[in-house]
Amino acid sequence: MRYPPAHKHATRRRIVAAASAAFRERGVEGTGVDEVMRRAGLTHGGFYAHFRDKSELVAEACAEAFDEAVVNLGRIAVQPTAAKRARLLIDSYLSPRHRDNRGSGCLVVAVAADMARLTGEARAGYARGFVRHIDRLCAALRLARDPAENEDRVTQLMSSLVGALLFARATEDPARSDALLASSRRMLRRTFAPLHE
Repeated sequence: MRYPPAHKHATRRRIVAAASAAFRERGVEGTGVDEVMRRAGLTHGGFYAHFRDKSELVAEACAEAFDEAVVNLGRIAVQPTAAKRARLLIDSYLSPRHRDNRGSGCLVVAVAADMARLTGEARAGYARGFVRHIDRLCAALRLARDPAENEDRVTQLMSSLVGALLFARATEDPARSDALLASSRRMLRRTFAPLHE
């Protein structure tokens, strides 16, 4: 039975969405095609009607995950000062909710270690999405007037946020994990979101 193009496109989008959530929850290496297709409500055999291989799916799922962040960046961008923009990002990124909801959380925290070991289309797709994501963060946060300084500050802030969230997720004791998030929020607010601004 032949399906109309719209059906094929919708099915592909479903697979990509399932992969995007699965990769953020379990990592790229820890997620097989079977798991992605099960989450999408499809059989393994149907995968190759949509993708050449897992690498193509990884590239597309990464692009989708980075694009999902645009909504949050829009909320940040409308804040009136750099300090308020930074504070909103810091507080939402280092929240228990973000820590606990991996499937809808930051892609960088979930798959950066996997990407460092991959090659080919998966790595190239992630790299394109990551560069676009940093550019969007720079435009939303506007932490400095000079573009080079702004990018430096945004990159420093994101590196600190990613590291803190990684530590919090890796900490087995819930109270200690909460304390790590709280202390990281305080320290990053002092650096990027001082109250006098």
